[in-house]
Amino acid sequence: IIQIDSTPFRQWYESHYGVTAGRKKKAVTDEKEEVSKSNHLKRKLAARKEDSKIGSLLDDQFSTGRLYACIASRPGQSGRCDGYILEGKELEFYLRKLKSKKTK
Repeated sequence: IIQIDSTPFRQWYESHYGVTAGRKKKAVTDEKEEVSKSNHLKRKLAARKEDSKIGSLLDDQFSTGRLYACIASRPGQSGRCDGYILEGKELEFYLRKLKSKKTK
């Protein structure tokens, strides 16, 4: 289990779903200049917004700028690793484990 920078994932989420992730609602008042979008893109983003729910724990991690991830690849000579971002029940489990480890 490692911590990674959330910036590229937040940027992808915002461009893919058209919704801000990990930012407080009051901090959004600084609206940047609106870019004109085609009707097709507007319809596509509206359809994606229905499925754009993220958990509160993951949203908190986006706001802090760090995400927990799990390395899924085996160690080797190639110098790269593959993995996935923790979310849902798995994220809750590892947060409990990390919190109990810190208290010992």
